[in-house]
Amino acid sequence: MLRHYAIVPAAGSGSRFGGEMPKQYQMLAGRPLIYYSLAALCRCQRIDRVWVVLSPDDGWWRRYDWTSLGHKLETVYCGGASRSDSVANGLSAAATAAHDDDWVLVHDAARPCLSQANLNALCEQLADDPVGGLLAAPLADTLKRADGEQRVACTVSRDGLWQAQTPQMFRYGVLRQVLAEHPQGTDEASAVEAAGFKPRLVAGDASNFKVTFPADLRLAELILQGRAREDE
Repeated sequence: MLRHYAIVPAAGSGSRFGGEMPKQYQMLAGRPLIYYSLAALCRCQRIDRVWVVLSPDDGWWRRYDWTSLGHKLETVYCGGASRSDSVANGLSAAATAAHDDDWVLVHDAARPCLSQANLNALCEQLADDPVGGLLAAPLADTLKRADGEQRVACTVSRDGLWQAQTPQMFRYGVLRQVLAEHPQGTDEASAVEAAGFKPRLVAGDASNFKVTFPADLRLAELILQGRAREDE
């Protein structure tokens, strides 16, 4: 029986966010930002284990209590200089459990609002897919291309354009191979594309956004609070 595993690369500093504390440890509704990304994965019944990949010199993780996330969570201090390095190292750490045909979901540490509905839809729609795929949202805004003076050079058609999200879900063996051959991509799907495959797009929604700037924390908090009220 095929299994589902998850990897959360969390070795980055989040330089665009600013401040001395890495972005994944910024507080959101009383908990570190990364807590919510991990909680969504650990809560999913389909997922057997979750590896969080930290920097070897991470001095923040042990300051917090993660016991509420349960037994699925495993911490490895093997993060690399880039996202692809961290994911590749996480895949190596997962070799003791994962087989080539098992599914691996890679999720951003700074996407705290992943819903169980979107997570389950990803797993269900890709269950029999020969390649795998990712959550994504069709672009709704008008796109402008800028020139060198920050003036509009042209309007770009948004037809067929999607904004990539995470999790991104691929077979363990395939993902390990393509990241070794194409480590320069900005996400797992780009490495799979570079290897000649066409990942499937699974429709998510705008709530599964990536926290990039301090103001994003407030929006994430409002989304999480709204879901908590719905669950009451």
